[in-house]
Order: sequence, then C-alpha cells, then structure tokens
Amino acid sequence: MTNLLIIVVLLALVFDFINGFHDAANSIATVVSTKVLSPLTAVLWAAMFNFIAYWLFELKVADTVAKTVRAENITLVVVLSGLIASIAWNLLTWWWGIPSSSSHTLIGGFAGAGIAHAGSFHAVQLDKVMPTVYFIVLAPVMGMLLSYIISVISIHICKRMSPSKVDKVFRRLQLVSSAAYSLGHGGNDAQKVMGIIAAAMVSQHVIGDVKSIPEWVPLACYTAIALGTMLGGWKIVKTMGQKVTKLTPFEGFSAEAAGAITLFGTQHFKIPVSTTHTITGSIIGVGITKRISAVRWGVTIQLLWAWILTIPVSAGLAALVYYCIRGFLE
Repeated sequence: MTNLLIIVVLLALVFDFINGFHDAANSIATVVSTKVLSPLTAVLWAAMFNFIAYWLFELKVADTVAKTVRAENITLVVVLSGLIASIAWNLLTWWWGIPSSSSHTLIGGFAGAGIAHAGSFHAVQLDKVMPTVYFIVLAPVMGMLLSYIISVISIHICKRMSPSKVDKVFRRLQLVSSAAYSLGHGGNDAQKVMGIIAAAMVSQHVIGDVKSIPEWVPLACYTAIALGTMLGGWKIVKTMGQKVTKLTPFEGFSAEAAGAITLFGTQHFKIPVSTTHTITGSIIGVGITKRISAVRWGVTIQLLWAWILTIPVSAGLAALVYYCIRGFLE
C-alpha cells in the first residue's frame, strides 16, 4: 500500500474510534441507564455481539457506502477529505453531547468531497444515497412505532404481575434485547467504515471489490469502535438514556427490541441507516406509552436539528477540505 493509502486507512480507524463516542455509545445507552449492566460490562457485551455480527451478516451496508461516489470520482484525496470533515463534525457534536449520526456524517463527507472533485452532483450515485436520506425520517418513525407496539403488548401480557416481578423478568429480557440490538448495530453501523476503507483500496487497485476486503479490516474497525465507547461515550449515553425520557428495564427492552428489528430489516435491504436515529425513535416510543409529556421534547427537537444538518454540513466541510488539500498539493 502507498503511504497516502496507509494514512487514509489509519484516519478511517480514528473516525471509527470517534464513532465509538457516538453510535456505539447509543447501543449500550438503554442497558446502562436501566442499571441492568455496568458500563464496562455493557461495552464488552456490545463489542462481543458486534464481532459476532461480522460472521452473521454479509457486507451489504459496506458495499452501499463504498458506492456512494461513482468509482471514476473516487481518489485518496476524496476519501481523505471526507474523513477529515466527518471527524471534525463528530468531535463537535460529541463535545455538545448531541448524538448526531456518524453514518450520515461519513456519507455526507464522502459525497461532498466527491462532488468537489468532479465539479458536479453527478459524482454521487443517488440510488445509493437517497434511501439513506429517506431513512433520516423513516428509521426513527419505525423505531417509535415498533417500540410503542411492543410496549403495549408487553403491558397487556404483564398486567396481572407485580411490579417487582415485571422488573425482574425484564432485566433478564433486556440482556437478550441489548444483544440483538448490538447484532443489528454490528450488521449495519460497524460496516460503514469498512466501506470507506474498501473504496480507498479499490481506487488504488489493492482489492477488486468490497467482498475481497482483507480480514484485518473488519477486526480493526470493531476494535476501534469498542475502544471509543469505553473511553469517551458517556456524554452521549447520558443524553440517550436519561434526557429523552426516564427508562426502566421494561422500557429498555421495548426500545432495544424495536431498534434491533429495524436494523435487521434495513441491513437486509442494504440501507445504511443511522442507529442513533433508530434508538432515539425507539426511546421516544416507549416514553409515549406513559404520556406525551414523559418525553422531553426540547431535547428531541435539538436532536432533530442535528440530524437535518449533519449531511449538508459534512458535505460542505468535506468540499472545503478537498479544495484546501488540492490547493496545497498543487
């Protein structure tokens, strides 16, 4: 590999580490907030099922991300610019404690740099990008509806049980739901950086396509995202687990189960959705089962603005970085 390709791969792993502050933190927020697992145990639990997901799911999402920009417009400078912009936006939103989507940051940055390189919006494959844009709205709505339905069904089943028994049962069930959600997270979110690395490698003819990606790439990506969660994700965990609505094990189970179902479905159809949006919608859904006012809508509106701005801001930053790097090289 060339020196620049090595730099791109290392920077992609840095992004994945920072992604641990964001999306991987979301995958453990509910189980930590309900005190079913300690933070360290939850991280290890989530990391284990993220790894297992690699052997259970095909690299469908990675393939979609790698094809965000048309092959003829992918260069190492394009990938590098997209990564720098994505890292900058992720660090900024992490500092504010806002769980913006690392997925959308990465896709927006990659697309923006590709457009700057080609000088045209035709550099982006819209058939790959538009489903992701649609699911900015659809993913949280699906999560919300599913978690609401699961909550209502569970309440009906448990209506004659004592509160202490309900709590005990759902503490055990939340281990299952959190494992399922982490599997979905691994099958969707952890593949996105793999797709970016694959795109860089394909552009340099190191590999032929995403399916030829060497084994060390997914292993390095999963390791980076787990380390990021352990070392810096607690601001996001606090926002997701307590500031949107208070969670009990029963509610945590409903949110995680809904999130897992959504992620399994979107992974099957090769759609790189935001796990952040999915779990947020799921948490709102369980909050609504108590009462509308149980959801802190002020926090939710702040999250919504971050979701709307992430792709265009990341794209704009990436284009600016691309012009700066190109000017420096020239």
